[in-house]
Amino acid sequence: MNPKMNIMVVDDEKIVRESFQHWFEKIGHHVEAAASGPEALTRLAKTPFDLMFVDIKMPDMDGIELLRRIKSEYADTTVVIITAYGSIESAIQAMKIGAADYLLKPFKPDQLTLVMEKVNQQRKISEEYHYLKNRLEKMTRFDNIIGRSPAMEKIFDLILEVAQSDAAVLLIGETGTGKELIAKAIHAKSSRAAHPFIAINCGAVPDSLLGSELFGHQKGAFTGATHTRKGFLEVVAGGTLFLDEIGEISPKMQIDLLRVLEDKKIARVGSSQSIDIDFRLISATRRDLEKAIESGSFRRDFFYRINVIKLNIPPLRDRKEDIPLLIDHFLNKYSQETTKHVDALTARAEEHLIQYDWPGNVRELENAIERAVVLSKSRTLGAEDFSFLYPSGPGGPAFEAKTLHEMEKIHIEKCLKTTDWNVTRAAKILGINRVTLHKKIKRFGLER
Repeated sequence: MNPKMNIMVVDDEKIVRESFQHWFEKIGHHVEAAASGPEALTRLAKTPFDLMFVDIKMPDMDGIELLRRIKSEYADTTVVIITAYGSIESAIQAMKIGAADYLLKPFKPDQLTLVMEKVNQQRKISEEYHYLKNRLEKMTRFDNIIGRSPAMEKIFDLILEVAQSDAAVLLIGETGTGKELIAKAIHAKSSRAAHPFIAINCGAVPDSLLGSELFGHQKGAFTGATHTRKGFLEVVAGGTLFLDEIGEISPKMQIDLLRVLEDKKIARVGSSQSIDIDFRLISATRRDLEKAIESGSFRRDFFYRINVIKLNIPPLRDRKEDIPLLIDHFLNKYSQETTKHVDALTARAEEHLIQYDWPGNVRELENAIERAVVLSKSRTLGAEDFSFLYPSGPGGPAFEAKTLHEMEKIHIEKCLKTTDWNVTRAAKILGINRVTLHKKIKRFGLER
């Protein structure tokens, strides 16, 4: 049985309007009638209609003009044109504009039945198409970002929305929350997707070298500059530049970048010639930049320039419902890489991983799964395979509520002890580089 529809008949002949109303109401549809185009648009502005039958020849506004207005302002409304035999060319023109079908005057009820069946079939196909398209888009739109929690669904929607503009974006989130993956997703969904995406970790590059990396240099600009080199701001032409840990750059570099964002021009180190550039900036930080502004280490004008659109990336502990999905993803990934065919966790092991606070977020979870798979001796991982997460056992001191700062220190110290203070190996387990790890060791006052 076809669903009940809201139908409007637009015709300047009263007998035609009454005939349509009588026939459609008889088979259970709601029908309204309008004698002109302007009257029909007034009704449309107040009530949505599924289907409209529009006469092609009417005073004030003909059916073609009314069709254009409907398709422009009410694209979901299906329109069937009513025309006399002599106006068949106009009916074909209407089909090109977007009419679903046409009906020739005079018509019989069985002809109207055929048109209704065709319209219903078209609507059904269109609804199925949009449903499948939306499902496919949800399944494939963020291949590398795992999550179905409300927090991540909100992030996915924001990515699609933000990608439509060219405004600077600031991603705020803890280490390991996937800020670079989100920056790549914004780039991939934007009009700049065909151009380069370049990522730079500002915390890993000494400030003395960052200028050369970004702006490039002329041959002979400084000792060791044996040839002219383009900087990333030139190489990224038309694409997206991602500056991770932007809170680590010096006030001087902030001034230099502020000028670039305002002028869209650069000069290579050692050159006075200006070069036009075109790029989109996405920045990321785990620091509270507003506090940094108050302390004087971060410029307020630069902050406003990079913070046109702000996205707060949720930590893993705030979206625990995503942990089972991430576990399956990483199990599959590292089982294939190691060919060990580890394909499951015990219920107790999974519960421990869900309850753990993950100070290192998704990156720490990935490293925990990788380590457990590499060292496993069976196809199923148990809670004992993750004992390294709990030095004193679940419920012990390491499992008690602690600040993020304390948990990060404990985790870094644990990785250093596990690797016998091999900084390179510890940095790999933590998913950071050696320079960043050395900074953290100094900050936390860790000693061998």
